[in-house]
Amino acid sequence: MNKACSDPQPPNLGGLVNIPNTITCCNLISGCIATYFAFCSNMQMALLWIVVGAVFDFFDGMSARLLGVSSPIGKELDSLADVVTFGVAPSTIVFSLLGRLEYPAFLEPMREYVPFFAFVMAAFSALRLAKFNLDERQTTSFIGLPTPANALFWGALIVGGEKWLDNWPWMVLVLLVGVCVSCWLLVSEIPMFALKFKQWGWKDNEVKYIFVLSCIPLLLFFRVSGIAIIIAWYVLLSVIIDFRNKK
Repeated sequence: MNKACSDPQPPNLGGLVNIPNTITCCNLISGCIATYFAFCSNMQMALLWIVVGAVFDFFDGMSARLLGVSSPIGKELDSLADVVTFGVAPSTIVFSLLGRLEYPAFLEPMREYVPFFAFVMAAFSALRLAKFNLDERQTTSFIGLPTPANALFWGALIVGGEKWLDNWPWMVLVLLVGVCVSCWLLVSEIPMFALKFKQWGWKDNEVKYIFVLSCIPLLLFFRVSGIAIIIAWYVLLSVIIDFRNKK
């Protein structure tokens, strides 16, 4: 008997094993480009490249599962890419905005140093990603705010609200408080639902369907700012669900 017929060998995937990691590297490169545009105060292009990075981030995991080539190095590489695209890039957007806003008189002497506080968010994004890699509770949902959601919130808020953000001196304090809230949400123990469907029926998916359907008018009416509102609505809805489940 032909031994090749009796002992089937695993398929030789060849270069296919590199496809997910290549897509992850595209995410990383997108984050670098977004950071460059953020330093140049081109917020629209920075947000665009964060969105491009988010698309690559979605497809790298999907391609790894479809090809059956998930690996520990891919998981670590994904987190490293996410730190840049969803940690450093949005922090740089906030940094650039804080560098050009009007400051209240008592904060004016600190103008040179205050913008650097934005990079605390990059550190908490890295901490959130490290926790995610070790937390076995986050297979079907999230604990704490996902870094892509946080990055899209800040990018959309600043691009969509750029005009009114520049018109109030106290906005600096609002942004600093917002950075603190984001940092807390990233590493919080608040359960947040994921848009993953095991089946398409209404039962057990009502929250996801309500969320998705509510996003449509928000995007149509508020456009770019609608993305920030959607992220805020996502957090609020997750908190409401968690409160209801605890009761």
